[in-house]
Amino acid sequence: MVELKTDTSIDAMYEAGQVVGRALTAVRAAAAVGVSLLELDEVAREVLRAAGATSPFLGYRPSFAPTPFPAVVCTSVNDAIVHGVPSGYRLRDGDLLSVDCGAELGGWVGDSAISFTVGRPRPADLRLIETAERALAAGIGAAVVGNRIGDIAHAVGTVCRRAGYGIPDGFGGHGIGRRMHEDPSVPNEGRPGRGMRLRPGMVLAIEPMVLAGGRDDFHAAPDGWTLRTNDGSRAAHAEHTVAITDSGPRILTARQTP
Repeated sequence: MVELKTDTSIDAMYEAGQVVGRALTAVRAAAAVGVSLLELDEVAREVLRAAGATSPFLGYRPSFAPTPFPAVVCTSVNDAIVHGVPSGYRLRDGDLLSVDCGAELGGWVGDSAISFTVGRPRPADLRLIETAERALAAGIGAAVVGNRIGDIAHAVGTVCRRAGYGIPDGFGGHGIGRRMHEDPSVPNEGRPGRGMRLRPGMVLAIEPMVLAGGRDDFHAAPDGWTLRTNDGSRAAHAEHTVAITDSGPRILTARQTP
């Protein structure tokens, strides 16, 4: 069942989304060669604490997970696609890092992700990240009243496939509101004109994931959380929480450009 949010509720979700945006901005600013993933998690925790927000990630345990998630951010490095668990790993020159963060504030949730390079970037990584961001922008552009979920999926998938990249099978975005994961599912590939029609008050987390090797397959790491590309190629992830309104899509997790 899809819950349509009121304008007041969307404004409240915007406040939660701004906390997420500040957390991601702070993590990106702190990420440098030699910094550990656990240290980046602590940076995000401090932003949430200062805002009086809590983390929908911390302690989250879906059916596939062997243990509750132990952190407030997912940190996915290089061939890790999503759900990377922060560890003592220290960032190295040229690493590609994807960071996913959520915040709950006043009973409402925001969710967003960014990907960036650490130290000297590889041109191929910059192209991969730019494609993920373009795919996200295309998906947001299709998130208008009267369109369908398939229009978002098609917009995202078209950008990724034209660039020659893979899309992890079965993973995509989702509805969001009082809970981090709500109906409907928002695939990263699909046929236009299909699926649920978009209505004012729907709020969606749109999140392209792109795999540099062009394949769609992946596997779970031993921690039971991290998903990695089967061919060892690098991955990038971009995400915003977006409200469907009569005046067009409203990004609730917009952040400052570092």
